[in-house]
Order: sequence, then structure tokens, then C-alpha cells
Amino acid sequence: MGRSRGGLSTKIHAATEALGLPVRLIASPGQRNDIAFAHDLVDGIQAAATIADKGYDADHLCDKITETGADVVIPPKRNRKLQRPYDADLYKERNRIERFFNKLKQFRRVATRYDKLLANFMGFVKLAAIAIWLK
Repeated sequence: MGRSRGGLSTKIHAATEALGLPVRLIASPGQRNDIAFAHDLVDGIQAAATIADKGYDADHLCDKITETGADVVIPPKRNRKLQRPYDADLYKERNRIERFFNKLKQFRRVATRYDKLLANFMGFVKLAAIAIWLK
């Protein structure tokens, strides 16, 4: 968990399968950028395509995804010198991961982040993910 002037903050990074069910969950300090934990998130996951938002746009991540044989569906940042093409129609499927986060936040303990220890917080995040799988 990260500490800021406002208190403790944590980001949850999730990899989901095609139906929006979680495959891997990683927590990071709230003040860190998304790309710092992207390699851990995609490491060892086999997929036909990897869809992510602009926060994950980096050449080293795109190269790693391409090495696994997956298509990279990450829109390029506006300030990128060499704009990279991506499949805009397939990118529309990213709403499934947003819906997963919505389902995850239906669990009050996860949404309000009562826990001070990362292990306890991630335990409840994973418990909520199991409940989502079982529905």
C-alpha cells in the first residue's frame, strides 16, 4: 500500500479472461504508474489478444506481449512520437474489465479499503474475485 497526504492508497491491476472473469490480481501503491507492474501482470498468460488502456502503452510491454504470440490492443498515447496502429473494434471489449472492477467494488470491504495491511486487503480482493467466479 502506498502512503500519500490523504492516507493509504492502493491500485488493483487485473488480468481477465475473455468473459471478464479474473485470472490474475496484483496490488500496487496508489502513487506508482501502471506500467511498473505490467510485466508481472502479463507474465505467463497465454492469450490471442491483450487489451489494455493507454496507461500500459510502452514499447517494452508491447514487445513482451508480441513475443507470446498475442495481438497488442493498446491505444497509443497522444504524445507518442511513432503512433502505433491498434484494432479499435477489439478495443471495445475492454469494457469487460471495467465491468469486473464494478463487480469487485460491490463488495464493501474492497471498495472502502478498511484494511491497513496489504496481505489482508488482497485476501479480501481475492475472496471477492472467487465470489465473482462462482456467480
